[in-house]
Amino acid sequence: VQLQASGGGLVQPGGSLRLSCKASGFISGDYAIGWFRQAPGKEREWVSSMASSDGATYYGNSVKGRFSMSRDIAKNEVYLQMNSLKPEDTAVYYCAASRTIIVSSYTSEWGYQNWGQGTLVTVSS
Repeated sequence: VQLQASGGGLVQPGGSLRLSCKASGFISGDYAIGWFRQAPGKEREWVSSMASSDGATYYGNSVKGRFSMSRDIAKNEVYLQMNSLKPEDTAVYYCAASRTIIVSSYTSEWGYQNWGQGTLVTVSS
């Protein structure tokens, strides 16, 4: 079971990026997927999650209305589209997966058993 996050980079404020989380060794559609981020010197923060059953999405208040999750089950990939990026969005972004997590635990990193390596997003002019 492996996850590989990619798509990070340097973008100007107001710009957009799309992160990808590629799953291997399991079917991503059977797992809830979460995105977390960690800025330098700060704790890991929950960003968003997608339910396995119906693809319902959930977002943290700091990204709601700007970020959106989607998935391509055929490609075994989940995406995080990030629009209207702000300098405070700068962080390493991680995707995580869990087959057993319940909705009420989506915001907790402890609910996810499988993690990708992270991809750096830098928002700066």
